[in-house]
This record gives sequence, C-alpha cells and structure tokens, in this order.
Amino acid sequence: MILPFPQPGELVRLAYWELHVAANGTPAEQKALGPHSQLPRPWEPSTCTDPRLRHQVWEWLEQVVIWLNHEYTWGAHALVPPCWPEHPHLIHEIAVIADQRRRSVLAKTSDALEEWHRYCLPTFVDRMQNRLRGRCDDAHAPWPGRPSHSEYTATSQTQRRQDLFAEDANALSKTPSPGTNVSEWPRLVVVDRETGEVIGDGPDETFPRTRTTKGPHE
Repeated sequence: MILPFPQPGELVRLAYWELHVAANGTPAEQKALGPHSQLPRPWEPSTCTDPRLRHQVWEWLEQVVIWLNHEYTWGAHALVPPCWPEHPHLIHEIAVIADQRRRSVLAKTSDALEEWHRYCLPTFVDRMQNRLRGRCDDAHAPWPGRPSHSEYTATSQTQRRQDLFAEDANALSKTPSPGTNVSEWPRLVVVDRETGEVIGDGPDETFPRTRTTKGPHE
C-alpha cells in the first residue's frame, strides 16, 4: 500500500557517513577526514564535486521526487513537475527535503517525521506552487525572470554597482578611526548664549567661564 523511502547510492551514503564521523567521531577520526569544510554535503549538490558522487545524488533525488509524487500528492497541481532539474530553486529545495526525510527515518522517535509532515513538506509545496504558478503543468516554461536577471548582470549595471562599492570602501579609508589622530577631532568651544560670541577658539587656550542668570554654560 505504501512505498519505502528511496535509499541513496553507496557514494552518497559514504558522504553521509563522513559527515557523521566529522560530528561524532574521535579526534583521530575527525582529523583523518581532512578539512571538514570541504566534505561533500548531499543536501547541497554543488558541494559534491566528484562526478560519480554528483551523479548518484541526481539519481537519488530523481527517485525521491517520484516517491513524493506517488506517496504525498493527490491533486495534479501539487506534483513536482518533470522539468524540476531545469529549476534551480526546486533542486535546492528537493535536496533539503530528501535529506530531512532521510534523517527522520533514522530517528529513534517519530518527532522528526512529524515535523517533516507538519512543516517541511507543506511549506515546500506552497513555495513551489507560488513560484511556478502552473506554468509547467503541460510543458516546461521559460524562466519569466530571465530578462530582468540578464539586465542585472549586464556589464553596465555590474560596473555601476562595483563603482558604488569601491566609492563606499574608499570613503571609509579616508575617515580616521577614533583615537588615531586626536588633533583632527572636533573641538568644543564656549559660546555665550546671550550674545552668540565664541569665547576661546585657540587650540591651547584656556576657556574662560561665562555666567548668566542660569549659571555657567560650556
């Protein structure tokens, strides 16, 4: 009546095992893995740079999508479209959905699976429907945002932003940091509130104190 959740291939399982060792292994085991920041993370396919591993990730995600559409979808409007590999936003999300479902299966209680049912899957479906808006129901539709994206990445627009970034950074280099040059700090002066006269504006001058009916003002 139900199909089991698809299991990833051997190389994907190895990647998950290395991540487990990185988090829970002995210091010697963790050191043997090398830089942990370079370990492939299947929930982010771009980190899987080995061609064989990347291919197994795609195969796993394909099986997960088939499983999702069969096990959790009733109306056609909620189906993950067959063109999902042509939608980067779906690739990113499906990889996380698959990882979260895999983790919930490994848990010793049903809490993680309940969270997946209650939040993870429904919010993914909502975001997918909001972004696609049925454009790919019959066939893959071109990316509506491509013209705007092309305009954003155009040479003239890119150079304009780079100029603004450089201008802002250069402005910081011209602003002295507090404590670097006391002589350049703004000086306080004494002002007569009744006449507006500035009393004592020399750098080494001792300011006289003036008094009004309300007392001294500095």
